[in-house]
Amino acid sequence: MRTRGEQPDVPAPDSPWSEIVPGLWMGGHEFRGGSGRLEFAVVHDEFDVVQSLLRLPGYGPDPGVEHHVWPIPDGPLDGTQLAGVIRLARAANEALDAGRRVLVRCYHGYNRSGLVIAHALAQRGDSADQAIQLIRARRSAWALHNELFVEYLRAGLTTVRLLEELAE
Repeated sequence: MRTRGEQPDVPAPDSPWSEIVPGLWMGGHEFRGGSGRLEFAVVHDEFDVVQSLLRLPGYGPDPGVEHHVWPIPDGPLDGTQLAGVIRLARAANEALDAGRRVLVRCYHGYNRSGLVIAHALAQRGDSADQAIQLIRARRSAWALHNELFVEYLRAGLTTVRLLEELAE
């Protein structure tokens, strides 16, 4: 399994966030700006809903912006963590259906945020592979490079969650 911690050569994204489908954005806390230097991706009021899978102080969002925080590792997830991912995907879809702008973010905006967004797209009818391909095309070829998360998506998060809970 490849994760950010084990892959120091994974490049930072070129933008703080990217629109995957209208109203649904995927991003991180750090990106490589136009100068080529790393910059902080601070959220203010650009979005109506922000879902953070990694929380770093000082990165926003502004007061009044709906903020959901569910820290998870960029690695194996237990049943409770998977349940949270499923809930976040559902909440993202509900916000989209209400015409709200949603940002799902993690460190670079590749794996954890990709897991939530891919599951949200699957809830909307895409196959796992369609969702993964769309995310990689819109965010980065590095998106969902965590092979375990790709396996989770292909098996279905609900199925993976049930199997994890049986094993616990």
